[in-house]
Amino acid sequence: MLMYLSQIPVSAIFLYSIAATAVLIYLPFLVVVYARVIVGYDLSAPRAMFDKLPPYAQRATWAHQNSFEAFMLFAAAALTAYVTGVNSPIAVGAALAFVLARLLYSIFYILNKPILRSTMFGVGSFGITTLFVLSMLKVTQGY
Repeated sequence: MLMYLSQIPVSAIFLYSIAATAVLIYLPFLVVVYARVIVGYDLSAPRAMFDKLPPYAQRATWAHQNSFEAFMLFAAAALTAYVTGVNSPIAVGAALAFVLARLLYSIFYILNKPILRSTMFGVGSFGITTLFVLSMLKVTQGY
């Protein structure tokens, strides 16, 4: 796997990471859809169903909503790194760590593992911060 990743340009990894994160936004929503089918989907009031959903589906809804928020920051960070030409293994690690952290974040949220969920939120936030810092260093110091 690492050998394969070393053959992909760093700029492409940033773009693939953005695409993967966009797909991950909808992973928790699949759980919500499943629960809506079990409960009985009400086309006339889909948002009113929230209180009828089982707790795991409610958490999946929150994970889905949080994924939109995190995506915006990550996309901005990854695109900033892309535009500034950041080309380092640290940046690749930050982008890939974010994607993995967001996958695990949703899983831990749905499974009601708050400590693990919060840890993954921190890992993802660190990845975003790393990409922004590397971009600023690249622009100001030619890193």
